[in-house]
Amino acid sequence: MSAEERRESVIRAAITEFARGGYSATSTEVIARRVGVSQPYLFRLFPNKQAMFLAASERCLTDTRRVFADAAEGLEGEEAQSAMAGAYQRLIVEDPDRLLMQMQMYAAVAAAEAAGDHEFGESVRAGWLQMFDELTVAVGGDAEEATDFLAYGMLINTLTSLGFPVGHRIWSKFCEPPGPAA
Repeated sequence: MSAEERRESVIRAAITEFARGGYSATSTEVIARRVGVSQPYLFRLFPNKQAMFLAASERCLTDTRRVFADAAEGLEGEEAQSAMAGAYQRLIVEDPDRLLMQMQMYAAVAAAEAAGDHEFGESVRAGWLQMFDELTVAVGGDAEEATDFLAYGMLINTLTSLGFPVGHRIWSKFCEPPGPAA
């Protein structure tokens, strides 16, 4: 396996481990074990734990942006929004680590900011802003519609995080439950 392939497997493992344990409670040792490499080898691929977390965060946001872009391809307006919403709902229901990683990103940034580390949040905010900008384009250039779309997305995150099953009545009050993949 090349170093780039190994780096990729570390990022995937880091998403899983950080999603489940958070930044502070996840050791690099557990990530190394999941990948099947030594801890010193991890540090040949990434300079420190924070770099691993940021790589996992960036991948999580990149994958989410890709889900939105793929779903909206060739569509406009409400059709694009509906397709993106359904694709996102399927993503976080089928791969709960993606949602957990997002939640851990927000918590890690808040903790770092409270401790005076603003550089940590800058990277995560840059990825999130890129997602907002791409969503704004996808919904026709209307920042207010992109904001509404993301607000419903955060509601979906909350419902899913709290364990409301997709068919629960609360989903129908605010959004359509995810259907089968198109």
